Amino acid sequence: MKYTLLILLSLPVLANIDPDCTYKGVKLYGKVQIVESFPDFEVQIDNSFPDLRVQQVNSFPSSCGQWQFVDSFPDFTVKFVNSFGDFSIKYVNSFPGN
Repeated sequence: MKYTLLILLSLPVLANIDPDCTYKGVKLYGKVQIVESFPDFEVQIDNSFPDLRVQQVNSFPSSCGQWQFVDSFPDFTVKFVNSFGDFSIKYVNSFPGN
């Protein structure tokens, strides 16, 4: 019993990113602003087992995982954290999504 609990506690928590590329009803593509206070999501960078593969684009972020970073009028905001994020991402050059 002790070992089962230890194994369960050591497993990563996977975010429930829906098949339609939303998390908690917010689409995970579009214009994104990085903030320090009151973010929509706290995001952790994980190059091994990310919840979402993100491609940084300069325009038309219209597919799952395509993010265009902006300074104003975002679709959603993120704060980067080192642990306990809402979900994790990995930056990619192609094939974004979950």
